[in-house]
Amino acid sequence: MSHGMREAPTLAPMTLDDLDEVMAIERASFQTPWSRGAFRYELTQNRVARSMVVRVGRQLAGYLCLWEIGHEIHITNLAVHPSFRRRGIARALLGSIMLDARRDAVELVFLEVRPTNVEALALYESFGFRVIGRRKGYYFDTGEDALVMEARLGAETAGPAGGNQRTGSAVVSEARDTPPDRGGRQ
Repeated sequence: MSHGMREAPTLAPMTLDDLDEVMAIERASFQTPWSRGAFRYELTQNRVARSMVVRVGRQLAGYLCLWEIGHEIHITNLAVHPSFRRRGIARALLGSIMLDARRDAVELVFLEVRPTNVEALALYESFGFRVIGRRKGYYFDTGEDALVMEARLGAETAGPAGGNQRTGSAVVSEARDTPPDRGGRQ
């Protein structure tokens, strides 16, 4: 199957029917992937969770999960299918979420990312995220720290920074947190 971008990407809420494809991307993207149960929990029981998928034609190309609490969003998971990386999929997902957040008067967006994930860092910085802290030993698979990033939303941050922006993502998938039914990620 060709994974070209002949068709425009489309965004939609994640459903239980998406989980087979989501799990394939999750396993390809992370050393310690979320379980099917973790995604199921986010979709069916976590009242603050929202999850989106992006498709190119019929193929699920990526997804983003978040928690929206009050006037804040915490991006908990973002991953792109290996065949669609560096093609603007992560940018489309993040851009859609940031646009919705501004429309809904969200004030802050947070996420964690590995310091070694330079592609993710560049993407997040292009959307106005900045490092505000470090969580020591956050990633239990390697013991690596997590950089905590935030984007403050408002008129001065109306969109991604202009100019030399990269399109797409590599493993722009370290923006992740532990769903309530999985321990050990933090």
